[in-house]
Amino acid sequence: MRTRTPLSARLARSVVAAAIVALVAGCGGTRDTSAEGEGAPGAQQAPAGTITLASADWSSARASANVIKAVLERRLGYRVRVDVVSAEEMWRAVAEGDADASVSAWLPQTHAGYRARYGDSIVDYGPNLENVRTGLVVPDVSVGRQTDDTGERTQPYISVDSIPDLSDYASRFDGRIIGIEPDAGVMRRTREALLEYGLEDSFRLVAGSEEDMVAALERAIQTQSWVVVTGWTPHWAFGQWDLRFLDDPENVYGSSEAVHTIATTDLRERHPDAAAFLDAFNWTMEDIGRVALWIHRDNGTDPYGKALRWIDTHPDQVDTWLNSQTQ
Repeated sequence: MRTRTPLSARLARSVVAAAIVALVAGCGGTRDTSAEGEGAPGAQQAPAGTITLASADWSSARASANVIKAVLERRLGYRVRVDVVSAEEMWRAVAEGDADASVSAWLPQTHAGYRARYGDSIVDYGPNLENVRTGLVVPDVSVGRQTDDTGERTQPYISVDSIPDLSDYASRFDGRIIGIEPDAGVMRRTREALLEYGLEDSFRLVAGSEEDMVAALERAIQTQSWVVVTGWTPHWAFGQWDLRFLDDPENVYGSSEAVHTIATTDLRERHPDAAAFLDAFNWTMEDIGRVALWIHRDNGTDPYGKALRWIDTHPDQVDTWLNSQTQ
């Protein structure tokens, strides 16, 4: 036979249970968004949608993609996914709708082949960064003292000034040009340069990653060894070391370029505010260089955090992008 619980005890249990339910409901029903920034999705605000960005795996591309992600999430309320892919896959993803946009299209020369292949299936929103360039790069570092007794700058330890001069120093460079991923535009141009300048028998282009290229550059500078790499600006390495582009008299790498924003043909219909922001987005070499250097100095562990830091310290510039609601 069961012993009946006194009414007072049952009432006390009911009060406690009700309090627990109320507490749980309160905690689950409202999320603290104080650290998420203006416009961030919260319990009282449904996300505006999901945007997928395709980004190349370069330091400058990571900086741009994360700033775009930060603005879309913090200010416009989107969820954003960044897919890091090869240059060709970046174009293909946007053209076929697997990604909504990319801010890493180098035009008119470097990605000319991809534009010819996919250009009819994307919308070009125009440049977001002007006066970028690619080419072959060597350290512009002197041996020992940087200046002589007269105050003049001493000569750099690598005496090559132009791409055709490389043929006279193939052994000093160990017959190698250190590159990045094989399908990058700068790699395609370098393969053309080897043929144009008659270097195909004395040099081989070594494919790898940006990290491999930078590591080889750093080792060479530390040991005063000869190295030539595929390079581009903007890149944080130009702020880290003295570097120079080799002259390209046949203009294989083309003149100064711009980085463009590309998007799917229907992005304006699906997400007009996001499309308007992407259309208005543009910044300077100083801006992107700062974010890229912050990311590098943190060993790439928190690129999104560095992008948030930048937009928090440049609110007027972000407001300008968001207020330029072009149609």
